Amino acid sequence: METYPAVPLDPPTYHLDEDQLAFFKSQTGIQDEHELRNHILEVQAEAYAVYPYPCIWRLTFTHFKISRYTAYDAVLRLGRERQGALLLDLGCCFGNDARKVVSDGFPRENVIASDLHPEFWALGHRLFKTSPETFPMCFLPGDIFDPSFLSPDAYPAPSSSSPPGPPHPLAKLTSLTQIQHHLSVIHTGAFFHLFSETKQSELAHLLATLLSPLPGSIILGSHQGQPDTEYKADGGLRVAVNGTRIFAHSPTSWNNLWVGSGGVFKPEDVITRAEATEVERKFIGDTDSHLKYGKSFILEWSVTRV
Repeated sequence: METYPAVPLDPPTYHLDEDQLAFFKSQTGIQDEHELRNHILEVQAEAYAVYPYPCIWRLTFTHFKISRYTAYDAVLRLGRERQGALLLDLGCCFGNDARKVVSDGFPRENVIASDLHPEFWALGHRLFKTSPETFPMCFLPGDIFDPSFLSPDAYPAPSSSSPPGPPHPLAKLTSLTQIQHHLSVIHTGAFFHLFSETKQSELAHLLATLLSPLPGSIILGSHQGQPDTEYKADGGLRVAVNGTRIFAHSPTSWNNLWVGSGGVFKPEDVITRAEATEVERKFIGDTDSHLKYGKSFILEWSVTRV
């Protein structure tokens, strides 16, 4: 995983649009906007001391990801219509996306949040002014690449199959291996780009072993990417917000990862979608840590069982 040097926090990056402001007011119970701002910035500072991810520096956790995806309605439909549909929010950080899907109707008892750093989940309770008792959700700390947490020996379930019996009770869940082939929805936001090209491929194969074979089951997310051009169709290294280099997929290389030669799934088993959108964001600049604005691309994508 990429390492990130700490850069001083920048309170002017704080901004909530109308929907985000309404969500945080309703979830925290804090109605005064100045008090809410101070509360969020206090939690940000505590989280940044745990690990200085650029997304914490930029207050990305205050922005919706999953609810703005093209496939979000399909996610909520699975929660409403598929009995026992399970959703995993991987790399959940504070759990804002998990809380958003619950607020929009996905059954809380069927949502699993997971992160390498359990401190972030605890800070999520502080951020949203809850506790494990007032907001009981399955949280599973662990490293997705640790074979004791998720077995790398399994394969994606054949599309013609059914999930292997009832899933392990979430209240007794200790690893993701216990729910392989059972998840209806897997979400990863700002996660894949933390890893090298090889590790991203490994991660995709691991997630595929968790996905239910039932039609409509979906893996979706977003992360830094590159547009399709003559020179970038295969993806490639780009400068990340902290000045380090990461591997960024293009829509073409991302689709090939899932269904190309040597891909995760057979082409007839899934529908893939990927789109790179240009955004303007505040970059963490060169070695002198100066701040600057620049262009970046976000790859929004989904892989859906047919």
